[in-house]
Amino acid sequence: MDIRNFCIIAHIDHGKSTLADRLLEVTATVSQREMKHQLLDQMDLERERGITIKLQPVRMDYISGGKPYILNLIDTPGHVDFSYEVSRSLAAVEGAILLVDATQGIQAQTLANLYLAMAQNLTIIPALNKIDLPSARIEQVSEEVMNLLGCTREEICLVSGKTGQGVDILLEEIVKRIPPPPHSSQSAARGLIFDSVYDEYRGVLAYVRVFDGRFKAHEDIGFANTRATMELLETGHFKPKPVPAKDLSEGEIGYFVTGLRDVKQVKVGDTVTHANTMNVPALEGYKEVKPMVFAGIFCKEGDQFQRLRDAVEKLNLNDSAFTFEPEHSTALGFGFRCGFLGLLHLEIIQERLRREYNLDLIITVPSVAYKVATAKEIITIRSPQELPDQGSILYIEEPWMRVDVVTPDSTIGNVMSLVAEKRGVYKNTEYLSGEGSGTDRRVLLHFEMPLASVLVDFYDNLKSVTSGYASLNYEFLDYRKADVVRLDILVAEDIVEALSSIVYEDQAYHVGRKVVATLKDILPRQQFEIKLQAAIGSKIIASERITAFRKDVTSGLYGGDVSRKQKLLAKQKKGKKRMMSQGRVDIPPEAYLSVLKRG
Repeated sequence: MDIRNFCIIAHIDHGKSTLADRLLEVTATVSQREMKHQLLDQMDLERERGITIKLQPVRMDYISGGKPYILNLIDTPGHVDFSYEVSRSLAAVEGAILLVDATQGIQAQTLANLYLAMAQNLTIIPALNKIDLPSARIEQVSEEVMNLLGCTREEICLVSGKTGQGVDILLEEIVKRIPPPPHSSQSAARGLIFDSVYDEYRGVLAYVRVFDGRFKAHEDIGFANTRATMELLETGHFKPKPVPAKDLSEGEIGYFVTGLRDVKQVKVGDTVTHANTMNVPALEGYKEVKPMVFAGIFCKEGDQFQRLRDAVEKLNLNDSAFTFEPEHSTALGFGFRCGFLGLLHLEIIQERLRREYNLDLIITVPSVAYKVATAKEIITIRSPQELPDQGSILYIEEPWMRVDVVTPDSTIGNVMSLVAEKRGVYKNTEYLSGEGSGTDRRVLLHFEMPLASVLVDFYDNLKSVTSGYASLNYEFLDYRKADVVRLDILVAEDIVEALSSIVYEDQAYHVGRKVVATLKDILPRQQFEIKLQAAIGSKIIASERITAFRKDVTSGLYGGDVSRKQKLLAKQKKGKKRMMSQGRVDIPPEAYLSVLKRG
């Protein structure tokens, strides 16, 4: 049977998952009784937020011109924080549907995903989605796509993921335009692991694209990188639930049940082959992803550490862009310093640890990786606690990003002002729809900005100053010198390590004031007065106080001398003073989250 392997790439919320639903319906892969909205989004989190977080493969059987075809689709995320999921999907397919919302046009992440697909030399099929909406701008958006790809108007497919209009034509174009998998001359069987999950009963399930040969159940297989060998317990396809099959052959996409309990033995990007051909040349894997944001993850209860270790290992298997290494804090105990691709990635991982593994966590304020030069060496620090003494530092370098913003030209001034405020540097402007296209021309602005400025609240502010029309994409550029200091937060005169952060020296006062004001609103009152302070070294730069509960100790008095009242008040004052020196403030998780988002 002829095979077509493809994925759908698009900006977030352009309708990838809805279009995938219609493809499953038209090909009768899923019955009407089993059909539900966003079928390929398996996690509750994905359904709640309306975004795709994990790539998801599915196999569809389709007949065109009386000839049967196998269509292997991989549904991919759209958000910049999950771009690594997209790059892994692209390495397993021969073609991509570039989906563009006909009401919004080309967005920043559309461009980023397109460039990833072009780097893999994939066949691109442009498609406009949501053409059934009254606000669809089919002519203008078609022109943008033609300018971008250099294609003709006839090559652009018009579809509606909601109503199913044009989906049958798109399927025919997939069969016609996407090439079948190339035939290999390699005699040994080889497959690429592009994703994996952990099953409590069957061990590690590896998602595999077979490039050469054939794999059958109960054969001995091995991994080229980790050198692990085992009996292949089961092979199968996704329809979209795992369905066992007797074998997986050249060009097919499916899964292997390995039975392995050690998650470190299966790595995404590794080559799987037969145990007796382990020296076969490995397939080209994936680039090691570089985390951009680092935060500490600690258990509230110390006895949960082993559960946390198991949880992060299994999550790392399922999400290879997530990295972790053990860390010890004098205040928080044992935990992990974890790397993420962005704040949304951090939020999703944190939520998955809470829901899937029932862990009560403390997340430290996220920071980026800084390079610190001292007289002896240059070190990379990933947390404020690692920053050396200020007197020994020669200079500090921070990561800078290449930032692309797509926005209507009427908002260029607002975007420029915001970027300047965030220490960004303007580079150049590109028009996506030609300079003579009327008043609603859309432009692509190129900037260079510090990563720390992009992460905190830049995206929210960008949406605000452009009335929600702008979209954002960013990628790592280089390291540059920065004037930054460590900002400590003291609660009841104790430094709370989880709230320490590295900030620009000239913004330290404003950040410190904002953090203590946020804590004042969130922390519950105690029987004693709580001091909230922001400090650089030994210098206090901002402070607030949470007043104590006042118990009326004189309410039982019904007469007598005033000295009785004074005696009780003095006793209460003495007790509050003792409580202040001994009392410990328990900081709720929402306080960490509020500071993380800077209120």
